[in-house]
Amino acid sequence: MTGIVVAESGGGDFPASLTKQVVVCSIIAAFGGLMFGYDIGISGRGVTSMDDFLIKFFPDVYVKKHKAKEDNYCKYDNQHLQLFTSSLYLAAIVASFFASIFCRKFGRKPTIQIASVFFVVGAILNTAAQNLGMLIAGRLCLGAGVGFGNQAVPLFISEIAPAKYRGGLNICFQLLITVGILLANMINYGTSRLHPYGWRISLGGAAVPAIILLIGSLVIVETPASLLERGKDKEGLITLQKIRGVDNVDKEFQELSVATELANRVKHPYRDLTKRSNRPQLVCGTILQVFQQFTGINVIMFYAPVLFQTMGFGSDASLLSSVVTGLVNVLSTLVAVFSVDIFGRRALLMEAAVQMLIAQCVVGVMLAEYLHSTNMMPQKYAVIVVILVCIFVAGFAWSWGPLGWLIPSEIFPLETRNAGFFCAVSMNMFCTFLIAQAFLTMLCHMRSGIFFFFAAWIVIMGSFVAIMLPETKGIPIDEMIEIAWKKHWFWQRYFKDGNNGKEDQQFQDKPEIKPLD
Repeated sequence: MTGIVVAESGGGDFPASLTKQVVVCSIIAAFGGLMFGYDIGISGRGVTSMDDFLIKFFPDVYVKKHKAKEDNYCKYDNQHLQLFTSSLYLAAIVASFFASIFCRKFGRKPTIQIASVFFVVGAILNTAAQNLGMLIAGRLCLGAGVGFGNQAVPLFISEIAPAKYRGGLNICFQLLITVGILLANMINYGTSRLHPYGWRISLGGAAVPAIILLIGSLVIVETPASLLERGKDKEGLITLQKIRGVDNVDKEFQELSVATELANRVKHPYRDLTKRSNRPQLVCGTILQVFQQFTGINVIMFYAPVLFQTMGFGSDASLLSSVVTGLVNVLSTLVAVFSVDIFGRRALLMEAAVQMLIAQCVVGVMLAEYLHSTNMMPQKYAVIVVILVCIFVAGFAWSWGPLGWLIPSEIFPLETRNAGFFCAVSMNMFCTFLIAQAFLTMLCHMRSGIFFFFAAWIVIMGSFVAIMLPETKGIPIDEMIEIAWKKHWFWQRYFKDGNNGKEDQQFQDKPEIKPLD
């Protein structure tokens, strides 16, 4: 069987309107994305190309950068410089595990608050850094903030959003990541002229979105699913009525109550993730994170100034080029906000895979032809490369970027949602660490071939989506298994009786939920 079953929306069964409460809460929570995006833009695309920063912390890189005959592809090949960028993601992996436990036990809201506190502390340490150890310590604190924030924010938004608007609202998280990157690029462009402490201003600016999130988190609501999960049924019902804008939420509340009761029966959610009925979500949720990072986007997001300087742009011109790609990133993510709940997840992912594949291959060919070890790429070809980079970024921004976070946040049932999303987040952070730690060395040894390396991955990921990923547009989260997974040509076999014995009895027998007085 080769066809793909595309599930129809079941979200119309639940009365709901897009309330001001939901919009405000989603925007405030999405400032966790602004923190993350600002850090990506500051650490990879800006301060690592500033001479004052390199002189203080990486003098060997500064010397190599200014050697006239230094190999274009190897100027920045330094493990300590890569560790400055990648150390954050090691901390995020560890932090997201503890965040998944904290998120289930205490709720999404306090997890978001802890994320902002970690980020403020990290920003202060980076701003005041006097040596590499202090700098890395600040990065580790920022990583803890990213781990807690990335664990809680997409779940929070997915759980409070009505099914028909869930995609667009959840993409607010990715949208503010792109806004953070753009703001960082603009700040880097200005602070690069402020000697010798411009880099401190750039790094210290990370505290601003964290403070906004900390203050804003005091006014957001907790999600009804989290409240019910912790035994606060009446508060959960009141919150559900508030965020839906209607009093008649009985059906949705009943389904949430059933899902919560099932979830509370699960004492070891990580162990339950390995069960056959959870395997489809686990495989798809984690592999999408691998694919997101192996699109090659971090070649652009982390090291755009380095890449553009390699092609012969001056320091200021490379930072300005990064601002341009950052602006494309923001505008293209807006496309996803308004289109993901119209065209669906799969269509955007497959279209973008083709677009990114073409852009990657043409950039690889042009670098192989016109950029050698010691020459400068002719200006007209360098401009074409920047345009192609923008085309690549646009495709990523309306597909693999936001949907890499959206899909894992909506496919897991409540009983394994925190554990499952932890696996997705930690896989994202691990792959980001690998790319951040290895890219400059890969660029030095693979040269233009690095673009063909990532292009091969795009072929694989596009094929996976076309064959293996069910459509999740408009489906209520607690109906996802019935409507999406059990109707998919391949994954349906994981939910049939007789496979590996039988399905777990606790998930066959739905509990009877008594209405609240």
